[in-house]
Amino acid sequence: MSSTIESVLNETRVFPPPPECVAQANVSGMEAYRELYAKSEKDYEGFWGKIARDNLIWHKQFTKVLDESNAPFYTWYEDGELNVSYNCLDRHLESKPHKTAIIFEADNGQVTKITYKELYHRVCRFANGLKKLGITKGDRVLIYLPMSIEAVVAMQACARIGAIHSVVFGGFSAKSVQERIIDAKARLVITADGQYRGGKEMALKPAVDEALGLGGCGSIEKVIVYKRTGGEVTWNAAHDIWWHELEEGLPDECPPTYVGAEHPLFILYTSGSTGKPKGVQHSSGGYLLGAVMSMKWVFDIKSNDVFWCTADVGWVTGHTYVTYGPLAMGATEVIFEGVPTYPDAGRFWRMIQDHKVSIFYTAPTAIRSLIKAGADLPKNYNLSSLRILGTVGEPINPEAWMWYHNTVGQARCPIVDTWWQTETGGHMISPLPGATPLKPGSCTLPLPGIMAAIVDETGADVELGKGGFLVIKKPWPSMIRNIWGDPERFKTSYYPADFGGKYYLAGDGANRDLDGYFWIMGRIDDVLNVSGHRLGTMEIESALVAHPLVAEAAVVGRPDDLTGEAVAAFVVLKLARPSGAEAKKIADTLRAHVAKEIGALAKPKDIRFGDNLPKTRSGKIMRRLLRAIAKGEEITQDVSTLENPAILQQLKEPAA
Repeated sequence: MSSTIESVLNETRVFPPPPECVAQANVSGMEAYRELYAKSEKDYEGFWGKIARDNLIWHKQFTKVLDESNAPFYTWYEDGELNVSYNCLDRHLESKPHKTAIIFEADNGQVTKITYKELYHRVCRFANGLKKLGITKGDRVLIYLPMSIEAVVAMQACARIGAIHSVVFGGFSAKSVQERIIDAKARLVITADGQYRGGKEMALKPAVDEALGLGGCGSIEKVIVYKRTGGEVTWNAAHDIWWHELEEGLPDECPPTYVGAEHPLFILYTSGSTGKPKGVQHSSGGYLLGAVMSMKWVFDIKSNDVFWCTADVGWVTGHTYVTYGPLAMGATEVIFEGVPTYPDAGRFWRMIQDHKVSIFYTAPTAIRSLIKAGADLPKNYNLSSLRILGTVGEPINPEAWMWYHNTVGQARCPIVDTWWQTETGGHMISPLPGATPLKPGSCTLPLPGIMAAIVDETGADVELGKGGFLVIKKPWPSMIRNIWGDPERFKTSYYPADFGGKYYLAGDGANRDLDGYFWIMGRIDDVLNVSGHRLGTMEIESALVAHPLVAEAAVVGRPDDLTGEAVAAFVVLKLARPSGAEAKKIADTLRAHVAKEIGALAKPKDIRFGDNLPKTRSGKIMRRLLRAIAKGEEITQDVSTLENPAILQQLKEPAA
């Protein structure tokens, strides 16, 4: 069996950056990108040292850039001291105190704007509230809040006093909250009575109450509750305290607590991990540098931009590109409480029009669902303010990319298709909008200072045009530092002995084409072995979605006596879910289409139709559930975080 992964997707379209974008870009033209990258290769430490000195404000300057003596527990700028909140807020108080920092649009459309000075005072006041409760440097604080200005305030306030925050997505269950409290030994929970999503009021505090009742949470001393909905809550006077009451009479100035660059800024538990939750630990200095440089390089941020990242703060995207990156750059950003289809499927486009958004960053899942909800809807809105589009979370299939480019970007906005992970802290492989010629579906080239490569199972580089394991060969400033409380798991998960413990293993299969562009082919555990050929699921999904009848598709493998593994496809059509003879006819059409696009080898053996795919409330497809359905197994996992649990029953129906 070949140890490389076969690439079967053939995408030949190329889109050069628009001249007007090149002219004013922070990295202007491919020559400038190559020069930067060559600098980072020639003097790696010197490159990252200069960038850190030039772009962050240090309370105490570092003298050592990188320490590799305890690999893979690398440290960056270790003897330097800074404060992340100071770098996001205080640094702008003289130059832009009255500039809008956040435009918050609530689920019901109500808009609130807050300036840098106002945000600074709110963060300071809340930080004083945390100090009043005895929270100090190094204490862990669990945050379970809706998308809101308050979520940013809570995170920034923790950073201000050196407390370590761990944000839990507001759609997660009480069990998830309990597990994270126990693992982090958190002293405090910050939550809200509830939140609004899609016109519905959804309670939040009961999940915290239930989590504390499940046991093992004796480390929790207080629960701060933000009054968002005014809904009824069960109150425990021994530990519950209203946010507004905590802040009463407190000063709105709070000096920052300076911490070492390696001091943990946050722990973020990776979603969907089985067994004990996996707490990804990030540093203060290196992490912030990654956020700042990717805002400059990838989003080409300018002082007059209105930046909108649609991710929830419960995910790393919401940490880096909502709470930290945009504020460190002094940008104006949009934060949205609701969902893209309420009160109608034009919500995103209306918001871009109303707030004059210039940089829009969202997930391929959202893009595909918006195509299904109304592919021509963007044409009804004035989207002329847009200059850069971005995607995050998974590879974007070429047909969705083309729709995004032509219909949303009006064929004039570069698309930055960003590859990165919770563990990497910030973008790793991505086009630079004023430099990189784009290929639909490719995340293109590594950022300056990121030594990405594709290797086989022995750790040897594979030749261009072949697929294999995506690795990062050198440490980088914003990288994961550890798994909280579990260093052994950190080493085996990310620096496995298979590759001599030298390379960071991303867990993704990828291909690098003859131009050196990277194409992500899906998670390594999503690679199918069909008759001795290793195929990436992403490419089969792309072929299915390219058919005019298909809105969305997910592909998994299931055991097969004849071929070892068979391709099982779960498909959402742009028309009503078919059954009987009609379902069989459409399934045969789709099989023939995949055979034509890729080859007979990739034809799905099973095709099942659903009104939707099983997704978390953040839009992530739960592929493990699909694998269980494909194998005919009973689903025993917790499905409380699913947006649409009823879909599972539909998808269990016999495959067409």
